[in-house]
Parts: sequence; C-alpha cells; structure tokens
Amino acid sequence: MQIFVGNLSCQTTGRQLSGLFSAFGIVRSVKIIFDNYTGRSQGFAFVDMPQDSHAAHAIKVLNSSMLDSQFIVVNEVRLEGDNY
Repeated sequence: MQIFVGNLSCQTTGRQLSGLFSAFGIVRSVKIIFDNYTGRSQGFAFVDMPQDSHAAHAIKVLNSSMLDSQFIVVNEVRLEGDNY
C-alpha cells in the first residue's frame, strides 16, 4: 500500500521515516519529495508497505502523531478515479 505522509519538517530524513514505519511491518521504500530548484524537502513523502494490514495499522496509529516537532498527516494514497 502506498502511504502519503505530510506536514514533515524539512529536517526529517528517509531513514527516520523508514524506522518509524518499520515498527508496523516491512517498508519497501520511502521517497521524500524535494524541490528541484532549492533541493529542500517539500514537506511530504510517500512510504510503500507491501502488507495492507500493516500499512493500515501504521496509518491509524501515526496519523496526527508528532515527528520532529510537527504533527504529521498520514493517509492511504488514493489515485484519481478510485471510487471509495
């Protein structure tokens, strides 16, 4: 499952996110999105976890939790056209 993680501090690293989510299961990948011009974090990332049940539990527990002095937003990525 692809997970959106928003409201990240510009100091938050992929290693931190991987460690945070790996407490809930296997983390396939973490991708922090950076501004092409400045090279700074845009404040959001995507985490891929292969087990949907583990990802759902991580979302439930981590949404609105504190990371690097910021309350983060954690949601399942939904593609346009998904009818949920």
